[in-house]
Amino acid sequence: MKSKTDKAPTIDLSVKIAGITFATPVWTASGTAGTGEEVSNWCDTTKLGAMVTKSVSLETRSGHPYPRTCETSSGMLNAIGLQNKGVEAFISHELSRLRSMKTRVIVNIVGHSQEDYAAMASRLAREDGIDMLEVNLSCPNVERGIDNGSDPSWVEECVAKVRKATKTPLIIKVTPNTNDIAALARASERGGGDAISAINTLVGMAVNYNSFKPRLSNVTGGLSGPAIKPVALACVHKIVKAVKIPVIGIGGIATGTDAAEFLIVGASAVQVGTSNFKMPDAPLRVAAELSAYLTSKGMSNPTELIGRLAL
Repeated sequence: MKSKTDKAPTIDLSVKIAGITFATPVWTASGTAGTGEEVSNWCDTTKLGAMVTKSVSLETRSGHPYPRTCETSSGMLNAIGLQNKGVEAFISHELSRLRSMKTRVIVNIVGHSQEDYAAMASRLAREDGIDMLEVNLSCPNVERGIDNGSDPSWVEECVAKVRKATKTPLIIKVTPNTNDIAALARASERGGGDAISAINTLVGMAVNYNSFKPRLSNVTGGLSGPAIKPVALACVHKIVKAVKIPVIGIGGIATGTDAAEFLIVGASAVQVGTSNFKMPDAPLRVAAELSAYLTSKGMSNPTELIGRLAL
């Protein structure tokens, strides 16, 4: 038992992943904070662990028609369709601002084919200020997105081509819409991935009971928010047991104790997504609450919590 004179431990939230030190293990999740322009008005970005951008592709993508988001009783559905202006516009108009945010920058990339992914990685490798790439092999809202991303052989081949195209550390974002997410993680590791991020959204649907129409133009979309947290925890737990590379947990994280649960099952960092739409400074709140939690447990660094699941 601690005496009244015992001092609380000094909290150092920094973690190291793929040789890169992050100020905190709490990052934004792709697609929920854009490329930082709006978030920077509400959030001290220098205190973010990392800014993970919305998905960037080789060419401009217009995305799906509206409506493409809707709330659910425990989260939200989206079918944005990976709308973005393409990699050259991203480099010309977005990257300089990201560099000025004074936090780690992780660019999420997407493609129609393995060659697209490799070309994206090669193009971005020529630019400064990008700490990691997150290779999105898991979007449920685009043609062939699930089919390719749920095939371990395709995943391994794609990651290997991206790995050959760049020396930038790679996070592979795998889909939960599969029978064996651990197999996808192992394929990502074999292909040369430096870390795994999981999970992306689950396929879901909502119906307007007055008009009898789907509430999304795409009919189905990706479910995110508190509803998917138990699924995400189980997936992260499976992946941690399957690979030796770090895992970044995603799914329903809104509080410091949510983040702590992902670390306990073995994640090395977390990404905050849907909560950003409610509170643009959600990652900072989560990090502050995680710090308070660690203090309450007599711990001084998140690494003391990682993998502490008692079975």
